[in-house]
Amino acid sequence: MLVQLRIRDLGVIDDAAFDLCPGFNVLTGETGAGKTMIVSGLGLLLGDRADSALVRAGAACAVVEGLWDPPPGHPSRARVCEAGGEAQDE
Repeated sequence: MLVQLRIRDLGVIDDAAFDLCPGFNVLTGETGAGKTMIVSGLGLLLGDRADSALVRAGAACAVVEGLWDPPPGHPSRARVCEAGGEAQDE
């Protein structure tokens, strides 16, 4: 499960991190607040094609990062350990 999304220099977003909870998450805000950039960032994280026009004015690049927490016993946890990282089953 995706537990955090971090976006830097994408559209109107300078630097923001969003914690996500299991279940239903809702984005609300005024026009121009960045809701579309959050959804665009999620798409980029999941493999959408990037568009340089979305990079914030004056920035060299945009960065989208995600923190994932796969369920206990998921094969990706073993892959993390094989690569030298730490994956703890709960």
